[in-house]
Amino acid sequence: MNPSWWEPLLKAAAEAQGPTAERVIEGHLRPHAREDARTAAVLVLLCESGSGPSVLLQQRAATLRHHPGEVAFPGGAADPGDADAAATALREAAEELAVDPASVSVGATLPPLWIPVSGFAVTPVLALWRRPHTVAPQAASEVAAAHQVPLPLLADPASRGTVGYPSGRSGPGFEVAGVPLIWGFTAGVLSWLLDLGGWSRPWDRGRAMELERR
Repeated sequence: MNPSWWEPLLKAAAEAQGPTAERVIEGHLRPHAREDARTAAVLVLLCESGSGPSVLLQQRAATLRHHPGEVAFPGGAADPGDADAAATALREAAEELAVDPASVSVGATLPPLWIPVSGFAVTPVLALWRRPHTVAPQAASEVAAAHQVPLPLLADPASRGTVGYPSGRSGPGFEVAGVPLIWGFTAGVLSWLLDLGGWSRPWDRGRAMELERR
C-alpha cells in the first residue's frame, strides 16, 4: 500500500511546469532551455519513516575537486547505455550508495533544470523506497556519508534560511543536526519538493545562512 502522501505528490509533480521551477528554486537554477546541455539525473528517494516521509541524501567527499563536502542527491551524468533519466538516477544511486534498484519504484520525473555553471540539464526523479535497506558509500573518494532526513524536519521554519552564493546570487538553505548546510541545487529541489507535497510552512526568508569558506 502506498503512503497517503505519495499519490498527491505524484499528481502535483505531473502538473509541475518549468516556470514553477524557476519561481520556486531561484538563484542559479533555470528550467532547461539549452539543446546543447549535458544531461544528468538525481534520485529523490522518499520513504515512510513513521513520522512522515524522509529523503535519502549523501555527503560528497571532502577531497573532491568540485563541490567537496556538499550534501547532494544520489545521481550524476547520463551514460550512453541509460534508457532514460530514471535509469541514470537508479544506476548512480546503486554505484554511490548501493541502493538496490529492485527496492525502488519510480513515480515521476520533474522538469529538467539547467545549471549554467556546469552546463548540465539535471532531471530530478521522484521515487518511492518500498523496501528501505542499509546503504553506505561505495567509494570513500567520492561519497563520505549517507543521510536519511525527515521532510517534517526540513519543513520546520527553524531549519530554513537563505544562503548567499559566492556569485552574488542567493537561494534556499537548510540546517539540520548531523548534516552539513544544505544549499544550492539540492536545497532548491528540496524546497520545490516541500511545496509540491504540501509540506511547506511559512519561514523567514530574511534569515541568512553562511557558507563555510574553503
